[in-house]
Amino acid sequence: MLTDKPYTCKNLAPFYLYGMYETKKYAVSIKNHEEIINTLTLFCKDKKIKGGQITGIGAVKSATLRFFNPSTKQYVDKTFDEQMELANLTGNISLMEGNVYLHLHAIFGREDYTALAGHLLKATLNGAGEFIVTNYSLTLPRVKDAKIGLNVFDFK
Repeated sequence: MLTDKPYTCKNLAPFYLYGMYETKKYAVSIKNHEEIINTLTLFCKDKKIKGGQITGIGAVKSATLRFFNPSTKQYVDKTFDEQMELANLTGNISLMEGNVYLHLHAIFGREDYTALAGHLLKATLNGAGEFIVTNYSLTLPRVKDAKIGLNVFDFK
C-alpha cells in the first residue's frame, strides 16, 4: 500500500491503480567516471526518497543493458564498452524489501548514430551526467510477481 501521506489512491480495477501526491525535485550532476545506478541509489538513500521518478542525459564509456524474456522469466544481459550518448534515461524509485530500488530504462546513441535501448543494469559516465530526481514524498512498495517473473509495484 502507498504510505506516507499526502496521497490519494484509487482502485479502478480491473483497469489500473493510481496515486496522487506532492513532489520535490532535485537536479543532480554526477561526477565524471562514476557509475550511474550506484550513485543515484546513494543519492536516494541520502535524501530518504522511497518513491519517485528519475530522468537524465549524459555520456558513458560503458553500459550494461538487460532484456527480459517472458518465456523463461529471465533477463539477458549485454555490456557495451564504447563511448555513447545517454540520450534518455527514465525510470522510477521504489522500496523492495526495505531497500531503495531503481527501475531504469535507457536509450544510448552510438558513434554511427544507431541506438541501443533496454533496462539499465549499470553504466559508467565519461562526460556529463545530468539527472532530475523527483521525490513523491511517499513510499512506493515493490514485490516480486512470481507469475510474470518481475518486480512490480505493490498497490494493495
